Amino acid sequence: MVRTLLVRGLLLGLLAGLIAGGFAFAFGEPGVDSAIALEEAHAAQEAPGHDHGEEALVSRPGQKAGLFLATGLYGLAVGGIFALVYAGLRGRVGPRSDGGLALAAAGTAFVAVILVPFVKYPANPPAVGDPETINSRTLLYVVTILVGLAATAIAVATARRVTAGPWARWGAAVAAFLVPVIAAWTLLPTVNEVPEGFPATLLWQFRLASLGTQLVFWAAFGVLFGWACDRAARRAAGVPATAASPG
Repeated sequence: MVRTLLVRGLLLGLLAGLIAGGFAFAFGEPGVDSAIALEEAHAAQEAPGHDHGEEALVSRPGQKAGLFLATGLYGLAVGGIFALVYAGLRGRVGPRSDGGLALAAAGTAFVAVILVPFVKYPANPPAVGDPETINSRTLLYVVTILVGLAATAIAVATARRVTAGPWARWGAAVAAFLVPVIAAWTLLPTVNEVPEGFPATLLWQFRLASLGTQLVFWAAFGVLFGWACDRAARRAAGVPATAASPG
């Protein structure tokens, strides 16, 4: 069963990654082009006659084609990890149906791994951020991911301990999740390296496109994985998709 889930997660993760890549290409790449143009214009002002584009190791067309490779590989990796986690959760926590559990797990993963870090440290386009602080910024981002995962585990454990009705369980779970998350947002240092004069509209278009790409990936993957799991469960129960009618 675990092997079947793993293969399913890898294949559907790849497909969801390509779907997300299409979204990023349509809605994110125009913002990247604009940000690069701003960066090159700024470099030209500082060093007249210097062609900033000659320093690029990969051309923009190559980068755009590589976008689908990157999102596809991301989908493969995430799909495999998700399938293993799903196999551990199946029958223990969450909704009873396989499809419901897949959707709930995908939604929870999006909130814990994507939304929690994004609120504190949103994505920035090219020309934003000091290259010398990339290691510290990456470490802070990873810390927020760990906080989101830990908060999720605390919320699940809290919900399982509450014996009252569903509203009480949901309320306790949400409170248990928000307390460590809000504490981390408050205590972790703020990173603001947006240069003065950078267009706010362009900045937030890029950030929303980045968040939207992740939302599209997790929504597509959750739906696809859930549908495949429900279909496999019906087949295992002897309910084929095209059952022959009597007579």
